[in-house]
Amino acid sequence: MKASRRRFEPAEYLERQTKTRTAMEAAGLELLIVTDPSNIGWLTGFDGWSFYVHQCVVIGNQGELFWFGRGIDAPTAYLTTDLPPSEVLSYPDHYVQTSELHPMEYLATIFKQRQLHTRRIGVEKDNYYFSARAFEALATSLPTAHFQDATCLVNWQRAIKSPQEIIYLQRAGQVIEQVYQRVLEVAEPGMRKNELAAEILHASTWGTAEHYGDYTAIVPLMGMGEEASACHLTWDGTRLEPDQGMFLELAAAHHRYHCPLSRTLYFGKPPAKYRKLEQVIAESIERLLPLFKPGNTCGELAQTFFNYLHHHGYEKNNRCGYSIGMSYPPDWGERTMSLRAEDSSILQAGMCFHFMPGMWFEDWGFEMTESILVTAQGGACLANVPRQILVK
Repeated sequence: MKASRRRFEPAEYLERQTKTRTAMEAAGLELLIVTDPSNIGWLTGFDGWSFYVHQCVVIGNQGELFWFGRGIDAPTAYLTTDLPPSEVLSYPDHYVQTSELHPMEYLATIFKQRQLHTRRIGVEKDNYYFSARAFEALATSLPTAHFQDATCLVNWQRAIKSPQEIIYLQRAGQVIEQVYQRVLEVAEPGMRKNELAAEILHASTWGTAEHYGDYTAIVPLMGMGEEASACHLTWDGTRLEPDQGMFLELAAAHHRYHCPLSRTLYFGKPPAKYRKLEQVIAESIERLLPLFKPGNTCGELAQTFFNYLHHHGYEKNNRCGYSIGMSYPPDWGERTMSLRAEDSSILQAGMCFHFMPGMWFEDWGFEMTESILVTAQGGACLANVPRQILVK
């Protein structure tokens, strides 16, 4: 099979692998077992809904690189990566979801066959896709190996986006514009929340005339009235009500690259508290956009925002943003940089952030956010959606 779904040129994957190997050398690692599907995809192009079973990419500092996963998922590797067939390795299906055997035991036999079983091996310990049992199986099966935590080692290599990655992020931005246009067309009191969610999912998948919408790492989040105080609620079958505010935390994706964007929808005339917060958040975004440039730190941006909020009588006790890029469920963040006062990470051109000044109170909530590209001239928004309460 040819790699008909390859998203980047081979040279870009080689550059990513080289960056990762350099970071491995600095960390004293000879091998790295990569289980995060975003990191697997970034390193090789592998892209399939197979992360519910154990899979990984193994990369070595001396050139080893192979995919390991369930046998029926091997064709996905042929279609989405440039790995030669000899480096697409799979385990039999009787290893799938059983208490008797574990795929990492099978991987250990491959390590022994390839004389890799005594290496210094990095694993992504704090990762959604790497279980305690997976690590136990590896450690028990490879007693002469030295294991080291390498959580986020690859994530950090992904921080600065290539020109092609930026194009994909911008396309996702075009898709989210269409999503909000559809929301404004169809949302109305009496509509069931699941019906609105269906319209959002349809629009985010349909995309634009030029670019399709990929599935997003998080489903549409929404809360109306007092439910808007709970920032991660999803929909149910209740109906949208008049004279109520509703947050919409949505995203669009293209080739797995995400553009999250939140807005607040109001049916009727927004009360003064909504309009006041709308003005404060809109002004804070305008103030911070010029600061999204190389040399500033995440902490400086966050503190500037928190100080501005405090000046206007508001407090926020959680971060106000995070880095974004390529992602798989259950999270569209990169899990590296956060816009919080304690984060001293230095911004560089090509980084992307979801600036997320969401505010949640005892019985209501408000969200108005932007996904922002760091440039030498300051922050560039990935999408153009009216930065205001969406009133119907």
